[in-house]
Amino acid sequence: MTRPQIVWLRRDLRMADNPALYAAANYGPVIAVYVLDDDAPKHHAYGGASRWWLHHSLESLSKSLGQRNARLILRRGDAVEELTKIAEETGAKTVHANRHYEPWWRKAQSKLADALDLQLYDGNYLFPAGHITTGSGSQYKIYTPFYKAMRQEFPPRDVMPEPETLSSPDTWPASDNLSDWNLVPTKPDWSGGIADFWDVGEEAAHTRLSEWEDDVGDYEAKRNLPSVDGSSRLSPHLHFGEISPAQIWHALKHKRSDGWQSYESELVWRDYAANVICQFPAYARENYREDYDALQWRDPDTDDAAGRDLKKWQQGRTGYPIVDAGMRQLWKTGWMHNRVRMITASFLIKHLLIDWRQGEKWFWDCLCDADYGSNAVNWQWNAGTGVDSNMFVRIMAPLTQSEKFDSAAYIREYVPELADLDEPYIHDPEEHGCLPKAYPAKMIAHKAGRERAMSAYKAMKAG
Repeated sequence: MTRPQIVWLRRDLRMADNPALYAAANYGPVIAVYVLDDDAPKHHAYGGASRWWLHHSLESLSKSLGQRNARLILRRGDAVEELTKIAEETGAKTVHANRHYEPWWRKAQSKLADALDLQLYDGNYLFPAGHITTGSGSQYKIYTPFYKAMRQEFPPRDVMPEPETLSSPDTWPASDNLSDWNLVPTKPDWSGGIADFWDVGEEAAHTRLSEWEDDVGDYEAKRNLPSVDGSSRLSPHLHFGEISPAQIWHALKHKRSDGWQSYESELVWRDYAANVICQFPAYARENYREDYDALQWRDPDTDDAAGRDLKKWQQGRTGYPIVDAGMRQLWKTGWMHNRVRMITASFLIKHLLIDWRQGEKWFWDCLCDADYGSNAVNWQWNAGTGVDSNMFVRIMAPLTQSEKFDSAAYIREYVPELADLDEPYIHDPEEHGCLPKAYPAKMIAHKAGRERAMSAYKAMKAG
């Protein structure tokens, strides 16, 4: 009897274009395993919105496997220990897995390779992290040259089909019940808006890709307009691996438009973020630019005023309509428009002078697409602290951004207190003297916030 082959699933919850699953199916009976390991990531265990998505994604994958006379085995605990137990229970010697780059998964992969025959494959990015190098063979740190070098390497790998057959082992190892993991909130159930906004699973991902194919040509023109929302909304599907970037690239590669080129650069940015965390594993916790360690942030843990300001930002009660619309969209849907992500992040960091790590932590908990690399790279870009980042002294003006990018309809959708206001009043109702009683005044004036941020920056530079 051929030994069973374990497939260790993490952020690759799909049947098609899954190199680890495809390889395992060619070697013997397949035991697909997902281990919920909350201890290994420590401060980056899945947040609430991601746990909601994970529940439904695992549910979808389990049904797909069931239709092929296979099962999804669920275990909770230390991933290496649980996989080793399953190997002992079933006689399996080999674990197949797609390579992951989060620091805790790299550590687990190394540890598991000491215990079992671990076969790693590349399936979650356009190219493996570390594949794109400079002429001297070193890693790129700056995005633009990385992007140019990657385009010289295109096309990415071919898309792999779903395994033709999946054979079953003689006996199945024990599995947890998904419902016992309590990934879906109940008391209270705050996920109604997320459930209304998203369809989850591999089939839903490909349905969204088919819809997006008709719109990608307009991406460059519409991607910065929150009211139009020309986004693909594929990011959570990509994060959980319900669809691969290679599948998206090959589906859209025939497009000849500025929109496709712009969207392709977003896929490359995702690879870039993976390369950054490979070089700097603590990127979500530590400033890349060490001089920013001296910047005097307002600390919500020790400063009551800063704590109240952080809470107002989290709740979308800042008095800046575009900021509040974004923060409320985040809470309601588990997602935020990319332009608004930049505006809200800049507001927290510079207008409120609160450490970017507070924002990274909040987004990690609230985003369905919360990705260790992308989230950290984006926050350090906004803060000016990153390896490749915006300058701290470039401070976004949210009121100007709101009007420039035609955000009125977006504000009306997520800030109902302002729904009756016309343009341009809706972008800054306080300035125009039409502030509704139910909506707060600005927590800090733009000029005052800017001056405070610049003062802190100059003090840091002065030493």
